[in-house]
Amino acid sequence: MDSLNHFTENSIAKIIVDVAYQIHKSMGPCLLESAYQSFMVNDLQKHGLKIKSEVPMPVVYDKVILNNGYRVDILVEDLVIVELKAVEKIAYVHQQQLLTYLKASNLKLGLLINFGAPLIKYGIKRVVNGLEE
Repeated sequence: MDSLNHFTENSIAKIIVDVAYQIHKSMGPCLLESAYQSFMVNDLQKHGLKIKSEVPMPVVYDKVILNNGYRVDILVEDLVIVELKAVEKIAYVHQQQLLTYLKASNLKLGLLINFGAPLIKYGIKRVVNGLEE
């Protein structure tokens, strides 16, 4: 990332939503989550964003740290978590999973994107952890 770029959570979210829209428009809702993840990573990098994929997410409870099993699909600019799904409908547990990741990482914004939705606008959920809207 160029040091002149100053991304905010909301400016990053706008790019992510635009990229998801373009991918869904081109590819439709019939692919595996892993395919959409590869497309998202590629396209977000083309926008000059710093991307991390499959980021381990430790969970802590009463000084017990679990380092295995939990992974963030995409972390953008170390500010926004993107969790991808390719299912018929987003479940409440998917939103709670993302909120847990936000709290564990002390980040403020996550996007849950379901490429299985017939229209991508119905498949995007903002999940916030103390972010001013």
